[in-house]
Amino acid sequence: MPYAEVNGQRIYFEDTGGDGPAIVFSHGLLMDHEMFAPQIAALGNRYRCITWDERGHGLTAGASCEPFSYYDSADDLAALLQHLGIARAALAGMSQGGYLSLRCALRHPGIVSALVLLDTQAAAEDPVKLPGYEAMMGDWLEHGLSDELATMLEHIIIGPDWPGAANWKAKWKSWSPHNLVQCFQTLALRDDISEAIRTIRVPTLVVHGEADASIDVAQGHAMAKAIAGARLELIPEGGHACCLTHAQQVNPIIEQFLACCLEVGPGCQQNEPSSNMDAPTMRNAGGSGHECS
Repeated sequence: MPYAEVNGQRIYFEDTGGDGPAIVFSHGLLMDHEMFAPQIAALGNRYRCITWDERGHGLTAGASCEPFSYYDSADDLAALLQHLGIARAALAGMSQGGYLSLRCALRHPGIVSALVLLDTQAAAEDPVKLPGYEAMMGDWLEHGLSDELATMLEHIIIGPDWPGAANWKAKWKSWSPHNLVQCFQTLALRDDISEAIRTIRVPTLVVHGEADASIDVAQGHAMAKAIAGARLELIPEGGHACCLTHAQQVNPIIEQFLACCLEVGPGCQQNEPSSNMDAPTMRNAGGSGHECS
């Protein structure tokens, strides 16, 4: 299996290879590289698609998990690209994957060609929701993942009645306590970069499910307004992992964006921010698609 020894970590990754523009997919908390299977199936013949398991997750998870921040994860991503010999890549991140992708764009701007931000946010964790998450984690650590708690997580992350949920619930039951504790702490203690992202100057697509139970759609609007020239696409009835559960709606939006920004090039330059930071043009997923200028 392919691993990259970077930053003192043994990072598991998968790489479709090829000569197309590179795009790296970064997963959310409690998920792993497999959540992007629908995107790899749609894009893998046209782009060099890389997926990976972040610290404490999937096949990267080990016998211990030292304290880390999403800046460390951003450095892991940059080091993975260097390991693969990729000078620049589009970064697509869902939730936690978006947290680290934004920080990578801030910390390593020269390696980022575009951003695809999926049901994520620039703000710190919602203090209203945090106590509920802490209670769930405490119950999980003390009693193991009950069927009831697994169903609660399913509804928060995936949404109800999605046919592939059983696979993810089985994965959650296999989590080690040390990985669970540290990954949750990293999530809970992250900083607010809402102002910092105003400096980002790469083509940016924001995709947010209108039924996201974890991150309010207002956070998607806020990012699209803060990043100059960013586009916002809303997915009707889409939940937190809409790139997984509503891939038939999400994939064409990503494809159109990447085709313009990574293949056409000049037509996808970012607009300069106006003095009053007016909201960018926004389109619903039912619209006619992206225009890059």
